Amino acid sequence: MAAMFWMNEQTWARHANPWSVWTRNTALPLLVVAIWSRVWLGWWALVPLLLALLWTWLNPRLFPVPASTKNWASKAVLGERVWLNRGQVPIPAHHSRALHLLSAIAVVGLPFLVWGLYNLQLWPTLVGSVLIYAGKLWFLDRMVWLYQDMRELHPEYRRWLY
Repeated sequence: MAAMFWMNEQTWARHANPWSVWTRNTALPLLVVAIWSRVWLGWWALVPLLLALLWTWLNPRLFPVPASTKNWASKAVLGERVWLNRGQVPIPAHHSRALHLLSAIAVVGLPFLVWGLYNLQLWPTLVGSVLIYAGKLWFLDRMVWLYQDMRELHPEYRRWLY
């Protein structure tokens, strides 16, 4: 996913800004409204869809590097970096199992969301969105725990906290 968004060291540092983390939560509702807008806008719905996708890409780059990473949101981003680096620096099995389970919760919401958006049905759209957010936010909370554990074991990760 990081490669898809072209996340380099500077982008990750900027994304660790809590404003980036919290405003990133607007991406899914923006995508939902953009897709739903096909009812009102027809093919012009591609404009809000492209804008929502642009926001998703732009968000990690928009905010400055935070003055401190000693907050929940920043540590969640640092944990994501640890998670993505698990091929080079292995993480404890208990974290891996939990994170796969939390990702699965979010994935379970996807068919509901797609079905609801395709059929323009509110309840499946809401159920899917809630499952995706529940899985993602719980995943981020677990990222904080992962980062806390791994920064004690790896000097590079320790450097990220300031």
